[in-house]
Amino acid sequence: MMQYFHSVKLNVKKCIGCTICIKHCPTEAIRVHDGKAAIMDERCIDCGECIKSCPHHAKYAHSDTLKKLSEYKYNIALPDPSFFGQFKEGENIEDILQAFLHIGFDEVFEVSLAAEIVAYIVSQKLRSSKIKKPIFSTSCPAVLRLMQIKFPGLLEQTTQVLSPMEIAARIAKDEAVKKTGIAYDEIGAIFISPCPAKVTEARQPITTKHSAVNGVIGAHLIYRDIIKNLHKGPVDQEAQAQQRSLHKATKKGMSWGYLTGEPQSIEVGTTLAVSGVQNVMSLLEEIERGELQDVDFIEMKVCDAGCVGGPLNIQNSFVGRVHLRGLIARAGGQPSYYSEEELRDMYGKGHFESTEPILPRPIMTLDEDVAMALVKMERLDQITKELPGLDCGACGCPSCRALAEDIIRGTAFETDCVIKLRDRIKILAQEILYLARIVPPSMAADHPEKKEGA
Repeated sequence: MMQYFHSVKLNVKKCIGCTICIKHCPTEAIRVHDGKAAIMDERCIDCGECIKSCPHHAKYAHSDTLKKLSEYKYNIALPDPSFFGQFKEGENIEDILQAFLHIGFDEVFEVSLAAEIVAYIVSQKLRSSKIKKPIFSTSCPAVLRLMQIKFPGLLEQTTQVLSPMEIAARIAKDEAVKKTGIAYDEIGAIFISPCPAKVTEARQPITTKHSAVNGVIGAHLIYRDIIKNLHKGPVDQEAQAQQRSLHKATKKGMSWGYLTGEPQSIEVGTTLAVSGVQNVMSLLEEIERGELQDVDFIEMKVCDAGCVGGPLNIQNSFVGRVHLRGLIARAGGQPSYYSEEELRDMYGKGHFESTEPILPRPIMTLDEDVAMALVKMERLDQITKELPGLDCGACGCPSCRALAEDIIRGTAFETDCVIKLRDRIKILAQEILYLARIVPPSMAADHPEKKEGA
């Protein structure tokens, strides 16, 4: 079985086994046994719902730190569009980008700029009558992993385009090689992430075999460093001459930081935008039933309000969206960095198409032998029917079906269910009471009642 990596980790010392997290996990990736939670690698999609829901902060996302910069000769910061929404009103994009140079980066490349490339490619695909609609965005890796597990039949309807993060890393590194002469492998592309799913995407990409992203730093880990270095101005005279060129993205790419940004930038056909993991699953279920065939493109994000609602961001999703929209408005309109001809050339050459098919993700292999697996499946259905169906979570599993799966796998027992345990105890109590009333044969001759009746 393939080894899966996930960036969401558990702090065992903080976990009290309250089972709150198991009810929020959309893929039933968490179990609670012996008073502690455990994450199942093959089921985790790094959506961050457990991080948001845990009242004891026992779940966290493991990402890189600024120490990662020491591994490369030349480092490029790749800030996500949502990162700019973390700053208060009055700040400007140029100062934020300049701050990255003060904290150790050699260059900054906006992921928003790569988002504009993706928007153009998708708009061209939508103009084709050959593709099956609706097509789904591939910018949220948590949604893709959710589809791999729960909706594998819809994977063929993804846009089959690399994510803005991946495209930004490739372009930035290629340009840096030409500019500096430094070897490609000695250049580090470091993404500033709003969520754990993109941390995982860099380590174990879905749409390509190897990612050009060399490191991922959570937005919450770098935010204070950026704040301390705001308004310091260019680091030198050369940087002063280049300051205006740091910000290249337009509203089209910047708006990808919040929900509806993708459809607005594509500007083709009928579009829909949905956020929140439960809403996403509900929508995908409708599409599986054959509905929404009149929609051309769907943006789906597991985080509420889009990437501004990512669990690694500082501001809440509502404040982040307001700040980002204000920042975009103050930046004003500016011409697109890439010409229509350049974008058309990128699309024609297929430079940024997915290089790997998005395949279903097996999460429940009962047995390698098909015949035995079928037997176990029948047993699984039988056990599920015998369980109460309350899905209370008291057993440490998110549902009765999940408990039945664990029983078949040999990692749980039927008596882990409190209802089954109560029934079992009741039966045992009756048996003990019955045994207590039985007089052993050796004592029967001396028993008072026997003597009186003789």
